Amino acid sequence: MSKNLLLEIGTEEVPAHVMPGILSELKEKAEKALKENRVAFESVRTIGTPRRTALLVTGLADRQEDVSSENRGPSVQIAFDADGNATKAAQGFARGQGVAPKDLVVKDGYVYAMVHEEGKATAELLQTILPELICSLSFPNNMRWRDLDFKFIRPLRWIVALLGSEVIPFEVAEVQSGRVSRGHRFLSPNRAHNGEFEIADADSYEKTCEEQFVIVDQERRKAMIREQIVEVAKANGGQAEISEDLLEEVLYLVEYPTALCGKFDDKYLLLPPETVITPMRDHQRYFPVKSSEGKLMPLFITVRNGGKEHLETVQHGNERVLRARLEDAQFFFDEDRKKSLEEHREKLKTVVFQQGLGNMFEKSERLAELSDFIASELKADEKVAKHAHRAAILCKADLVTGMVTEFTELQGIMGREYAKLDGECEKVAVAIDEHYMPRFAGDNQPQSEAGRIVSVADKIDTIVGTFSRGKIPTGSQDPFALRRQALGLVNMMIEAKWQLSLSKVVAKSMDLYGITDEAARQKMQQDVADFMRLRLKNVLEGESIRYDVIDAVMADVNDIYAVELRAQAVQKFVGTEAAVGNIQAFVRAANLAAKAETEGFKEELFQVEAEKALGQVCRSTESSVQSLLAGQDYVGAIDALTELTAPIDKFFEDVMVMDKDEAVRNNRLGLLKSIDNLVGKVADFSKIVLA
Repeated sequence: MSKNLLLEIGTEEVPAHVMPGILSELKEKAEKALKENRVAFESVRTIGTPRRTALLVTGLADRQEDVSSENRGPSVQIAFDADGNATKAAQGFARGQGVAPKDLVVKDGYVYAMVHEEGKATAELLQTILPELICSLSFPNNMRWRDLDFKFIRPLRWIVALLGSEVIPFEVAEVQSGRVSRGHRFLSPNRAHNGEFEIADADSYEKTCEEQFVIVDQERRKAMIREQIVEVAKANGGQAEISEDLLEEVLYLVEYPTALCGKFDDKYLLLPPETVITPMRDHQRYFPVKSSEGKLMPLFITVRNGGKEHLETVQHGNERVLRARLEDAQFFFDEDRKKSLEEHREKLKTVVFQQGLGNMFEKSERLAELSDFIASELKADEKVAKHAHRAAILCKADLVTGMVTEFTELQGIMGREYAKLDGECEKVAVAIDEHYMPRFAGDNQPQSEAGRIVSVADKIDTIVGTFSRGKIPTGSQDPFALRRQALGLVNMMIEAKWQLSLSKVVAKSMDLYGITDEAARQKMQQDVADFMRLRLKNVLEGESIRYDVIDAVMADVNDIYAVELRAQAVQKFVGTEAAVGNIQAFVRAANLAAKAETEGFKEELFQVEAEKALGQVCRSTESSVQSLLAGQDYVGAIDALTELTAPIDKFFEDVMVMDKDEAVRNNRLGLLKSIDNLVGKVADFSKIVLA
């Protein structure tokens, strides 16, 4: 007979951003614990609110599964004496297995203990499993309270543990498990008694909580919040801008959501929209409202942790708080506008970039030169190069403005807005904003050519500068977010389809930093290439490129977009029926080519028709492959390389490569080396795993 299990861990309010991780970890560890203890179940689900984390297990078996085992002991010669009596070795083995010596079984020259362990009652096992489960949860930060030698993310206040309707008794941090939970702090009918209420059984958990104004299921709560926000915005003539990250944060701030609409003065709409939206969304957790034309309206929507009573009072309170924030924004904006963006730039001389790497003014000077270099390498339009240079000069100036000092999320955005107000070219203003992109995982890439150029310059400058200080990220430590910046670089170059030499840009950046020691420069090139290689590998894995294909194309990452194209081409090729024979020929040539001392061959040294034929095909194929590679047609290049397969096979049938004549031998090895080098321009096919 099966039952359902409920474990509810009641705490003080848990920070919203860690709740998804806690629920995921609890589910994973609960499933593992039940399986390890041989307790069958149908499904495991975790739900929660700021004050409670709940585990629901359906179809839990009432007993753990029995287990039988055949455990081998000492050999027969050791287990029994000459008279057939059990020796001390056999007796000790039997005792350790919990059986009598007479019950030992002889088999294959050894003695065996046939052990049958009867499963325990699940209710008994849970008295150990559940407290261990609670204590095993990990958090980014822990708290201690009272004089207890126990740490948790927030103080424990209650524990509910029910198998069906039966309480599973145990204690954690002096909190005894039971069936008493707590309802909403202010709406619970039992708030006079700390909101305490009893849960009859695991099946009635969610319904009973809802009667206490707690919606425990986060997915249902999220749907309610979204629906209410949309309805409230529509009722006020607008459309809510619902960002998923804000929605998830609000989700874990409330137990019983009620959305309401507030207003602010129209005068604040004269500010750039982001200066209103940022304090509204990032500081107050409000959802902005826009018109059907996409323009910001003087409205906001907030979600209350409570019912519909006294909504007007709550609305006025939120309006008062937002008004103060917007007044600050207005003040900083007005103060900032007393100077142009270029005039603000002078103050960058007082802002340190990194210890030992100068100030932000000097960084902007480097970015301008590096942007010029990148534009030249890309053969960018003269206007694009000019816009990128100007954007690089101004891109850090907003860091010293009052608005960005107060609202750091607006860096780049305020630079864009102030540049527009100063009369700068629209494309320069956009590039100032875009050079920070992507600001976070999943963010947009720069879309303008000038924005991409300055973004690449900024990221390379930061990576090279930080690496020059020996601060290469290791483990989870990455204080300068270099991994994110490198990943942004990879995605940007692929999206832009740029043929840009990474090593040349890194070399130019080192020049600007004054790094002249040749050994240091070589190490920097290697370190940056290795760092970018790992990011590129992540991108290719995300595109479902085979692991062996990735390995085959990753030797040279100097042209990042070319690696992407080669990976796609090789992936397509290895999926064809003809791939196996071609790859085997390429690899066979590569194996012997490794013994060649030099590359190249002379036709006059050929002695066998098969090597003459291979040499001719090699010459003609090289010409066509080089042309295809120049146009980045890697599919065509692979197709051209397959023309070598039949001649290679014939070569190995008819030719003794390791000839006694040194000149002949070296010439044949040089031929194979030439073929291997040509094939290697596409991929190292020895890395491909053939079925």
